[in-house]
Amino acid sequence: MKLLLKGGRIVDPSQDIDETLDLLIEDGLIARIAPNLPTPEVGRDSGTAVVDLEGKTIVPGLLDMHTHLREPGHEYKETILSGTAAALAGGFTAVACMANTSPVNDNSSVTDFILRKAARADLARVYPVAAVSRNLEGEILTEFSDLKDAGAVALSDDGNPVATAGLMRRALEYAYSLSLPVISHCEDRSLTEGGAMNEGFVSTELGLPGIPAIAEDIMAARDIAIAEYTGTRVHIAHVSTAATVELVRDAKRRGIAVTAETAPHYFTLTDEALRSYSTDLKVYPPIRGSEDRDAVIGGLRDGTIDVIASDHAPHSSIEKDVEFAYAATGLIGLETSLALSLAMVEQGVISIGRLVEAMSVNPARILGVPGGTLRTGTAADVTVIDTTRAWTVDKNAFRSLSRNCPFHGRRLTGKALMTIVGGIIKYREDAKPL
Repeated sequence: MKLLLKGGRIVDPSQDIDETLDLLIEDGLIARIAPNLPTPEVGRDSGTAVVDLEGKTIVPGLLDMHTHLREPGHEYKETILSGTAAALAGGFTAVACMANTSPVNDNSSVTDFILRKAARADLARVYPVAAVSRNLEGEILTEFSDLKDAGAVALSDDGNPVATAGLMRRALEYAYSLSLPVISHCEDRSLTEGGAMNEGFVSTELGLPGIPAIAEDIMAARDIAIAEYTGTRVHIAHVSTAATVELVRDAKRRGIAVTAETAPHYFTLTDEALRSYSTDLKVYPPIRGSEDRDAVIGGLRDGTIDVIASDHAPHSSIEKDVEFAYAATGLIGLETSLALSLAMVEQGVISIGRLVEAMSVNPARILGVPGGTLRTGTAADVTVIDTTRAWTVDKNAFRSLSRNCPFHGRRLTGKALMTIVGGIIKYREDAKPL
């Protein structure tokens, strides 16, 4: 079956394309992009399905490089099936899943399990991120080469920092020799222990113990310095502070191989939102103040921050419907990330092309995986977006198994209408959920 997408605005920064064109998909690949491609005659069995996308936007499939799928071990929060269904509904054709499962993805057997479950689900593509250290304990490196052979595309102890500089140095050197990126969770635990939210005026007023911004900044500075000293590369996860943005900006100016990501809650919210005491807003790193939020937006605008990732972190009511101090950290984001990010386009903060770079082109480049392009001959992973579609967030209608979404009831604009993986329509907004 061929699939012809007619009359949409194609935005593909990898080819410097932003214009109204048709896109033909054949045998799972991008076959042709051109204006006014011939439409099969009505009534003829041409084997071509035609979709009219006038007024819609067609982009390379979105890739979320920071997702927690929870399987194996925490299937009551999320499964690979439910998580990839949520990804498709959010416009993501692929996700990279973090290693903090149970058991931890620190050996090839777990990596293989994840890939087999993803193949069985047959929804979005899944790229496993394996652990830097055994059991995420920060003491002994995992077998990077075996993990890469099994299918891991990156390494991270996300959820935990790599506590010692010596282990991080060895990790960066070993990973660099295998062309594997290391994703750094920047946190100095000696500064965050017992903290519940961003340290500042609001935390003082609310009587909640604070987490200072320097807990992130110190570790970001350390890991950038190690990457510079060793001539390797590092990717800084979920950037939330103004100082870390500036550290990354300065490192790039000096030619250090550092990349960075942030998540929509860090450029959408400030710690003022926590006056509600909603545990859905308890995340790590914590939601910061307005100066940090503005710095993150500035980093996205000028390219200092390469990637927008959801940091989708499902938790059940067991972990969230408790006192704030005891609640688990994390929120779900796969089904809201696109709309929250499109708000910056609507406000003129970034262009639609910059958004596609941050949510498709750059994640694929950093992870070294296919995607991020609509170039002829590549796999037809495509996201179709209605940038003007207004909708109200209803967490109870999500594909995710968890409901820890702080944006419930919020009016957003922009939605994925169709998600195509390998030339097959895996999600249509008007179709019933799985």
